[in-house]
Amino acid sequence: MFQIARVAVDKATWHYDKLYDYYLPVELEGRVRPGCRVTVPFGSYNHRRLAIVLALSEDDTREKRKPVSTLVDEAPLLNTEMLGLLRYLKEHTYCTWFDGLRAILPAGIGVKVGVGLKLERTVKLDASELTEEERRVVGYLSGKRKEVQEETLLKELGLVSKDLVRLKEWGAVSAAQLDRRRVQDEKAVMVRLTPLVDEGRFPKLTEKQKAVVGLLEGAVCASLKEVCYYCGVTRAVVDKLCAIGAAEYFDQEVYRNPYAGRGMSLSPPSELSADQKKAFDQLYALYRREGPKGALLYGVTGSGKTQVFLRLIRQVVEEDKRVIVLVPEISLTPQTVEMFHSAFGGRVAVLHSGLAMGERLDEWKRIRAGEADVVVGTRSAVFAPVDNLGLIVIDEEQEGTYKSESSPRFHAREVARVRCRYHGAMLLLASATPSVESFYQAKQGKLALVTLKERYSAARLPDVYIVDLKEDPAASGGISARLGEELYLNLQKREQSILLLNRRGHTTTVKCSQCGQTATCPNCSISLTYHAANNRLMCHYCGYSRPVEESCPHCGSKLIRYTGAGTQRVEEELRERFPDARVLRMDMDTTMARFSHEEKFAAFARGEYDIMVGTQMVAKGLNFPRVTLVGVLSADQSLYSDDFRSFEKTFSLLTQVVGRCGRGELPGRAFVQTFSPENRIIELASTQNYEEYYAEEIAYRKLGLYPPYCELGAVGFVSPREDLCREAAKRFAGEFSRLAGTEYKDLPIRALGPTESAVFKVAGKYRCRYLIKYRSSARFRELMARMLDWFYADRRNKEVTAFADPYYDGSI
Repeated sequence: MFQIARVAVDKATWHYDKLYDYYLPVELEGRVRPGCRVTVPFGSYNHRRLAIVLALSEDDTREKRKPVSTLVDEAPLLNTEMLGLLRYLKEHTYCTWFDGLRAILPAGIGVKVGVGLKLERTVKLDASELTEEERRVVGYLSGKRKEVQEETLLKELGLVSKDLVRLKEWGAVSAAQLDRRRVQDEKAVMVRLTPLVDEGRFPKLTEKQKAVVGLLEGAVCASLKEVCYYCGVTRAVVDKLCAIGAAEYFDQEVYRNPYAGRGMSLSPPSELSADQKKAFDQLYALYRREGPKGALLYGVTGSGKTQVFLRLIRQVVEEDKRVIVLVPEISLTPQTVEMFHSAFGGRVAVLHSGLAMGERLDEWKRIRAGEADVVVGTRSAVFAPVDNLGLIVIDEEQEGTYKSESSPRFHAREVARVRCRYHGAMLLLASATPSVESFYQAKQGKLALVTLKERYSAARLPDVYIVDLKEDPAASGGISARLGEELYLNLQKREQSILLLNRRGHTTTVKCSQCGQTATCPNCSISLTYHAANNRLMCHYCGYSRPVEESCPHCGSKLIRYTGAGTQRVEEELRERFPDARVLRMDMDTTMARFSHEEKFAAFARGEYDIMVGTQMVAKGLNFPRVTLVGVLSADQSLYSDDFRSFEKTFSLLTQVVGRCGRGELPGRAFVQTFSPENRIIELASTQNYEEYYAEEIAYRKLGLYPPYCELGAVGFVSPREDLCREAAKRFAGEFSRLAGTEYKDLPIRALGPTESAVFKVAGKYRCRYLIKYRSSARFRELMARMLDWFYADRRNKEVTAFADPYYDGSI
């Protein structure tokens, strides 16, 4: 009997992304297990590819099967749960196997599989028998002393694999396997004594050598750095001990800790109010219940939801279970991490994209080794390799950042549900403005609804004032006269203020007053934004930029008009109006540096700034007791987009940012600038009246058949040619309609389109979308998978990429 490994192969397009059977050579039998990575020969030229083993079986023949080449991981990277999660991503998000694997594993653990080529100079070649391509290969390799990656050689010479076949067969070019980890383990040089020391063979040691031996006798082993520091010696002393056989060096892996040395003093849990204690008791009773359990912790801003779920996490950890806590974006991580370090010390692991690749890899290893009780992170932390999971908390659960915009297009909330079902764990969603879908589930009894109605410690909700910009048009996107007066008053009282404008840059539109031409990106169908910091026009989609021109490139006019304010312009306006004010700007341009969110928010919390102006990263989840004034500079910005969630997003953003003030002993006030003061959403957000907003929104969703009354997915089409993109989308829609109306006519489906995407061209590629309202089921997923197979099998679509997005959010 032969052992057969069923594997998924890296770099496979959707059409070829299937499971393949390979037999295990004798030397690999018993070593290869499901969840390990291997390399296999793939395709007609047997290129070595990385693969993941999903299952093992036995067969009495190995005919028509190729052998596994090498074993990459001695121990499986994926356990049974993670293998199941990989299958879930493949089936539910229509990704390739390795796209799913890359979501589950940290990037640093990736392996680059290659072949190294070297010219064997002992083999004599007849130049007359060589092709022009082969002569170029020989000439290239003859000038190289080391092995050259085959991929590099082919790319630099513009050749293909078949140009190397004869040279390899003749033995003139040898090929060796080259596998390299993307990030290597961090190693510390350690020192320990040898058994010869105990035998007393070294009576004539120097005083410095004796000091080293004495230290190592007490400590068994120590790092070279510690030995030199504590004994006051140089490495030469330790080297001499190793040379005479008294000591020896060895390597030990060291985890790179991104928060090392930042202070982790433990603090006792804070006292809960009566309202919070009641909420905690409800949640803990649910946690102790058998079977599936999920809850929505809903409360007004500042009601202390964080303290409630922190107390629940303490209880879960005390019962020897592990916890994952998700936050929507990196800007919320610093305060959250600090809070959890205070509660759990070094037993906290952190996973987010702001960490270096090696640090993320080592945090993943710590979690996998069981050295962390609580994992805190952004969307990808939902895949943390936590065993014995008891609770997953998703804070600000309504945020769109929990949805991935690249393959696999998963939603962290749905992945969390899958993991909680597997472990019998509890899923806790928390928000002051829950998503309509989650609140609907709570109303239907699918989630337990736990409510906090009052602000913590008798703090009052802020007073909210609507500023009609039609009466002060000069303030469009900037600061109105009324808000300017309030900022001046706050500065006099030495209290802090936050201004929200969800547009970065200086001005959003640069237009010629003579011919009316707008400065647009050559790669995207979007206008360029002026950035004063570098005096350039920049595209926020593809990154294109160019210097500002003094005259119009179309007509030569110098009458260039700059309109639409961004955060840079507001910062400039604040410095002009209040020269003594200390202003902090928080947007993507000022927070690119590592730990910049943490450092800037900490400085604001210490009172080093008077006014903070920023994009939506300043609007949610932050707690600054000295903030008594909030200004929303353009409340209309997200109201009128083509996304059916535009009202929900606007209500949430306004409610959240208004809730940033008046959280301490000082009363708060908020000013919302708008051209639509009569808009119902602005009115309801100003009063934080979520229940009334929900009642109106759910009626609209039911009438229009939108989630939660259906699922809304999309199929996206991308091509460098506009005509091919449109034609492919139409062909897909036609075939989908045919299948849905015949073989799958039992499925409730409504399709819309295809149409151009909201931004038709991005980074030089055109985009169309096809929206589908459906009910999630295995049958529908089968239909969608068949459609993607059909699409990629059609040669007419070879220059078009299609992908399915099961959780459409307006981004395509």
